[in-house]
Amino acid sequence: MRIEIKNIAKRFKKHQVLRDICLTADSGCCIGILGSNGSGKSTLLSILAGIQNCDNGSFLCDGAELLNNSRKRSQVVGYVPQGTPLIEELSAKDNLLLWYSRAELKKELENGVLALLGIGDFLSVTVSKMSGGMKKRLSIGCAMSSHPPVLLLDEPTAALDLVCKQKIASYLRHYKENGGILLLTTHDAMELDLCDEWFIIQDGVLVPFNFDGNIQKLVESL
Repeated sequence: MRIEIKNIAKRFKKHQVLRDICLTADSGCCIGILGSNGSGKSTLLSILAGIQNCDNGSFLCDGAELLNNSRKRSQVVGYVPQGTPLIEELSAKDNLLLWYSRAELKKELENGVLALLGIGDFLSVTVSKMSGGMKKRLSIGCAMSSHPPVLLLDEPTAALDLVCKQKIASYLRHYKENGGILLLTTHDAMELDLCDEWFIIQDGVLVPFNFDGNIQKLVESL
């Protein structure tokens, strides 16, 4: 499988946020999108997820356009935003049942994505009483309900403790090793190590970056 992002552009009033963004990724690849706050990273992912429209451009999966085909996009793309796309008053189980049938939920909790994420440990906990790490793992679990081959993650482990970071990174590594394509925005060293390619958004332009493990060099490049 290959995804192609071609000439994505977005303007907010007089501010050109994204300028002709282009990249490709194949099965088993993780792309890291870097940039300072307000650079357009989240805007790019939300466009690819169909949350907002772009002014120009294409998002293709094996040649099929996704931006104007919500049904196809929902089958191909999973999206985990920075915020919590969960119903606070419901338990983990009840949130999951909005996305999974009871049979699917049982299967995934026993030996599937939800088991890998450790969601069975807090299945009865109400979202409002969850830690940040629980909420993020549950959000990923909901996003994976259709087993999408492409996963978009907006700073997935920001502000989480090390144990949660490791658990999420372990799942993302498993996802990639099984042929999934990851696009994630990040500044986190653990997530940067998951990536096969890195890009920085500067003045709306996507620029390739060679990350060699030197965080200080990365900071200076932003």
